[in-house]
Amino acid sequence: METTRHFVATVYVVSDGAVALHEHDKLGMWLPAGGHVDRDELPHEAALRETREELGLDVDLVAPRERVESETVRSIPQPQHFLLEDINVHENGDVGHQHVDFVFYGASDSREIDPGPGEQPAGDWTWFTPAELDERAGELPDDVVEVGKQAVAAVEDR
Repeated sequence: METTRHFVATVYVVSDGAVALHEHDKLGMWLPAGGHVDRDELPHEAALRETREELGLDVDLVAPRERVESETVRSIPQPQHFLLEDINVHENGDVGHQHVDFVFYGASDSREIDPGPGEQPAGDWTWFTPAELDERAGELPDDVVEVGKQAVAAVEDR
């Protein structure tokens, strides 16, 4: 069986010591902002676009950038994590669909969520402190708890 892979970008948006998560309508799990990288986009551009669409927030990416440049090369913001995620796993163990995920951290000065048209409403989003991530770990994916806490620490330490 052939596995279909799509490139996606995810942003753990942090404001005032907490990270924004929502219970995703289609997947039924708590996740940060994110979505598919369009054909004409770079991963960090998709991350910023998805954050703007889903949360109505413009963020500063907390992303390393190498200093490699030439007449044909330029550095772009690097994700904090680069993950391979199984999306559609069949009963026999075959994986039909995977996401290749560029995971970024984003710093926001605001917690006012104002989603764009067609996005989940603002009331579906919750700001979680690291302690709240730990308290609700049973309802949240393990990687979301771990990366959420890392994102808060990274944004606070910048």
